[in-house]
Amino acid sequence: MLRKLYDWTLSLAARPTAEIWLAVIAFIESSIFLVPADVLFLPMSLARPQRAYRYALVATAASVAGGIAGYFLGYFAYETLAKPILAFYGKLDSFEQLRHCANGDTLMLLLVTSGLAHLPPIKVVTILAGVAKISFVFFVVSCVVARGARFLALAWALRRYGEPIRTFIEERLHLIAGLIAALLIGLYLALKYFSQAGSLTC
Repeated sequence: MLRKLYDWTLSLAARPTAEIWLAVIAFIESSIFLVPADVLFLPMSLARPQRAYRYALVATAASVAGGIAGYFLGYFAYETLAKPILAFYGKLDSFEQLRHCANGDTLMLLLVTSGLAHLPPIKVVTILAGVAKISFVFFVVSCVVARGARFLALAWALRRYGEPIRTFIEERLHLIAGLIAALLIGLYLALKYFSQAGSLTC
């Protein structure tokens, strides 16, 4: 199923309506869809590099809007809508684990790492943010910053290096993203440790 979804999403890049499909995929990826918008964004930006930044802005805006939809799913309709969606994609167990162990601080960090690196998957974190009822303003700002940074960075790399960078991104994007997420988590833990140590010595 996943491979078919991936191939279908990739085929959309060759259509005249590819930009519309990019917005659609970026939107539903943030709440109910399994395949990331990057699959469509990469070939589109390579085919028309002069539009790479435009595609990045389209993907960012649609992804943020989809994240807001996911937030409201978690906030208003977790049991009736969000929970069945997570179960369908096999993400319910990981969601429940995060739900029980994540506090406000860690959830804010997860919003950044999921936007930058899909760790955890965006749909899981957006729905969780709604369930946890975190600040809506912070949620939107974190989505704009993290997702915008990801798409704009990809657009810059594709415009600068072209086709040779595509293989590198496709094969190593998860590794790079994982390292970035690990770095952010490490920085967060270090800052939290030193802030707590400072408060103990006062």
